[in-house]
Amino acid sequence: MSQKFNIPLALTAGFTALTLSTAIHAAGPAKLDVANTFNTNIFIGEGALRFAEELKTVTDGKVELEVHNPGDLVPAFEVFNSVSSGAIPAGWDWIGYWAGTVPVTNLYGALPFGPTPEAFMSWMWSGEGTELLQSAYDDYNVKVLPCFISPQETGGWYNKEINSIKDFDGLRIRISGLGAKVLNKYGASTQLIPGGEIYLALERGRIDATEFSVPQVDQLMGFEEITKYYYFPGWHQSASWFSFIINKDVWDEYDDATKAKFETACRATLQWSMAEAPAEQMRVIGKLKEKGIEVKRFPDEVVRELRKGWDEVRAEEMKNNPRFKEAYESLMEHTQLVNDWYDLQAIPRD
Repeated sequence: MSQKFNIPLALTAGFTALTLSTAIHAAGPAKLDVANTFNTNIFIGEGALRFAEELKTVTDGKVELEVHNPGDLVPAFEVFNSVSSGAIPAGWDWIGYWAGTVPVTNLYGALPFGPTPEAFMSWMWSGEGTELLQSAYDDYNVKVLPCFISPQETGGWYNKEINSIKDFDGLRIRISGLGAKVLNKYGASTQLIPGGEIYLALERGRIDATEFSVPQVDQLMGFEEITKYYYFPGWHQSASWFSFIINKDVWDEYDDATKAKFETACRATLQWSMAEAPAEQMRVIGKLKEKGIEVKRFPDEVVRELRKGWDEVRAEEMKNNPRFKEAYESLMEHTQLVNDWYDLQAIPRD
C-alpha cells in the first residue's frame, strides 16, 4: 500500500519544487547594484538609500539594492548609457543629465519658469508625465521610476552682483539644461560640470558662478567658502526630478507583484522627499547668513528679461523636438487645472 502512495507524493514534491523554482525566477534578482550620480551623503543622493530601504521593507527583504557612489561602478555621466546597455543593472539619477541622449529629459530635470513641485508631481503620477517619459526611454531599453522631487532650486552662487541682464555677458557659469540655453542668449559661457568637481572649478577660477541644487545640498558642497552672493529665485529650475532607472531586460525578470512593490517604494520615497525639503531650506539659509553669505534676489527686471529669453528657447525646443512639445503642452494643461483649483480656494491675506 505504501508503494502506491510514493509515486504521487514524489510527483507532488517535484511539482512543488518546480513551481517554487518558477516563482523565484519570476520574482527577479534578489540584489541589484545601483550606480548613483550623486554621493549618498547629500540629500539628492540619499534618496537612493531611502528608496532601497522602502523596497526592502515592502518586499520583506526579498529584493535589496546596493547603492554605489559616483565612480564606484561607472562615472556619473555614464550611468544612463551603462544601464541601457546592461553593463550595470540599475541607477539613481537626476533626469536632466540625459538631455544629450534623450532631449525631452530637459523638461523633467530643469524646466525654466515651470510649475510648482506639487503640480509637477501631480502630472507625473496622475497625468501623462511618467507615460511620456517612459515612451522616450523605451528606445534605450530603460525602465524609469520617478521617485524623488526637489523643490525649486536657488538662482546660484556668484562672485559678482547681478544688477542687470548685461551682467551675464561673459560670465562663466556652471548651469545645466534649458537654463543654460537661456543664459547663452545673454552672452554667458555655460558649462555642465559634475557635482563633485564644481568646488575646484570655482576655486581655480574656471567658472565665476554656479547653480547646483537646493540650500540643503549646496551647504555640503562648501560653495560659501569661495563665493559671496547666493541668488534667488531659481528661475531656471522650478522643480527637479530624480529617478530610479533599471535595464528593461532585468526589470522584465520580475513578476507583476514585485514590479508593483518597486512602484510602492518609489511613491513612498517621493512622499519623503516632498515632506523633508521645504522647511529645511530656510533653516539652512539662516545658517548661511550667519556665515556671512549675502542672500540676494535677482532684480525683477532681470527676471522679466530671462523669461523673454526662455520664451525664445521654448519656441525653439517645441519646433525642433516633437516629444518636448507634446510633454510641455500636457504639463501646462495639467498645471492649469491644479492652479485653477487653488485659485478657486484662495483665501485673501489680511
